[in-house]
Amino acid sequence: MPMKILVPVKRVLDYNVRPRVKPDGSGVDLANVKMSMNPFDEIAVEEAIRLKEKGVADEIVAVSIGPAKAQETLRTALAMGADRAILVEIDQDVEPLGVAKILKAIADEEQPALIVMGKQAIDDDANQTGQMLAALLDRPQGTFASAVTVEDDQVSVTREVDGGLETVRLSLPAIVTTDLRLNEPRYASLPNIMKAKKKPLETKSPADYAVDVVPRLKTLSVTEPPVRQAGVKVGSVDELVAKLKDLGVTA
Repeated sequence: MPMKILVPVKRVLDYNVRPRVKPDGSGVDLANVKMSMNPFDEIAVEEAIRLKEKGVADEIVAVSIGPAKAQETLRTALAMGADRAILVEIDQDVEPLGVAKILKAIADEEQPALIVMGKQAIDDDANQTGQMLAALLDRPQGTFASAVTVEDDQVSVTREVDGGLETVRLSLPAIVTTDLRLNEPRYASLPNIMKAKKKPLETKSPADYAVDVVPRLKTLSVTEPPVRQAGVKVGSVDELVAKLKDLGVTA
């Protein structure tokens, strides 16, 4: 039977933009910079659309937790092929556990058979939300997916591990987090972008789901990475060994 797929997406600094640290070191400066959908989430949206095109799913619901401008990210998901969207509007940053709790409440309402989401967001690289959500919902999870196949009431997930590839079979309902090699996201066509403006987008707040999003962590400071020192050329292996010894490098 066709099923519902829930796809969380996040508005982040565009991956082509070089981050700038605020002068006071309190965080990354996001003023007047290009923002876009988290690349891993974009892959998740594409995978959900492909499952729908195969007749596996009949509805795709995109969800974002963030400021009002995150509507742009949701409209992108709708233009790609999602059917409707939910924005949980909040101006402050929400930690992974808070995001997972909100997504759990939404999943309890929507009852999706499959939740497909990016393995991590490129702004904090936490790689926690999917695993936390699986624990809160008590559902099986397949992380770092490079291939996803749904058959009857099960989903097979091929995932990359240190030794190569591992395939796990999960009973639905389940949670899958996507890796870069899963697919190549499509570009939204102009007609679909226009259609996306008419698709339903519901706005909620964390209070609507009775979720406490008070931060548990405090950022002490954010600094630029140290400037990489210039390299030197050596004329022989002996000179290379001598340089390494001077640097305290041992075999």
